[in-house]
Amino acid sequence: MGVMRNPDVNDAMCPSRLVLEHVTSRWGVLVLAALLERSYRFSELRRAIGGVSEKMLAQTLQTLERDGFVHRDAKPVIPPRVDYSLTALGREAGEQVWALARWTEARMTDVLTARERYDEVRASG
Repeated sequence: MGVMRNPDVNDAMCPSRLVLEHVTSRWGVLVLAALLERSYRFSELRRAIGGVSEKMLAQTLQTLERDGFVHRDAKPVIPPRVDYSLTALGREAGEQVWALARWTEARMTDVLTARERYDEVRASG
């Protein structure tokens, strides 16, 4: 692995952009937020995150695991049991994106008001 210079998210070639995309994607945020609470089995996590398909959840978990945010613990039992939890890095990322998600929830009234104003101006212009 080569030596990486200082990451700069504004640099088009910086790999931090891809990591940022992973943790701030709709499913990335929701997976990290759910796993902040506790570890989950796949089916439990899918139920906890409304609207995520099995395929998207599997892809998101795999991506977050590869990035070092999620730990996959496969137990050698029958039937197989796999638990997902956050690593220390994942907990840190989860706390950051969850704060943004909570802020978004808290400010929805302001966003909706701004949208209405915007749409009124556009409609009358």
